[in-house]
Amino acid sequence: MKKILSLVMLFVLALSVIACGDAANDINVKSEGVMTYEEYAAAALDAEVTIETYVQAKQSWWEKDGVGVATIYTQDGDGAYFLYEMPCSKEDFDKMVPGTKLKVKGFKAEWSGEVEIVDATYEIIEGQTYVAEPVDLTDKLGTEELIKYQNQLASFKGMTVVSISYKDSEWDPDIYLTVSYNGAEYSFCVENYLNGPDTEVYKTVAALQAGDVIDVEGFAYWYEGINTHITAVTKK
Repeated sequence: MKKILSLVMLFVLALSVIACGDAANDINVKSEGVMTYEEYAAAALDAEVTIETYVQAKQSWWEKDGVGVATIYTQDGDGAYFLYEMPCSKEDFDKMVPGTKLKVKGFKAEWSGEVEIVDATYEIIEGQTYVAEPVDLTDKLGTEELIKYQNQLASFKGMTVVSISYKDSEWDPDIYLTVSYNGAEYSFCVENYLNGPDTEVYKTVAALQAGDVIDVEGFAYWYEGINTHITAVTKK
């Protein structure tokens, strides 16, 4: 009887260890006091928010009023968070490779439809990494559901190029790409700070012609509507 009881206890202990291991590896399990993405999405603008998220790409770092600030695209398994001009040392910015986990405390803000976190502080969390796969949002274009995926890494397939233009600035030569799908037009962007003129995606988009059909990947940024920040383009 004692042997049976010991075996049962060992079995229960093993299950507990497995369960704890699964929880530890679950990218959506949050620490105490940290919001789920659902709670973050429901929070009012200007509310203080605390999140745990993973770096997907870095848009920029520069010094503002003598303080380094970073703008970063981040995501967990449920949604995405855009960190805007977060005070950050260059040393830490360099450490924030794709997949790096961050704990961030700041304030939820909005600019021209883009929801972001501002006035943030951060902590780099060791031990877990996560890099998202693009979610196909092609069929969400033109629907109210699309905004629920704001800032996530996404793909849009079978887009037809309508026109290409450049921001009129020597220091900020963004490419604005107008595409059409199912009779509606959408404005996408090659954000210079994210992918500058020396990158393959910038060169590929610059060479496109009206009428080209393309598949696009990028972050579902918002500027008075979807304004995807392009990270990859494939010409059909």
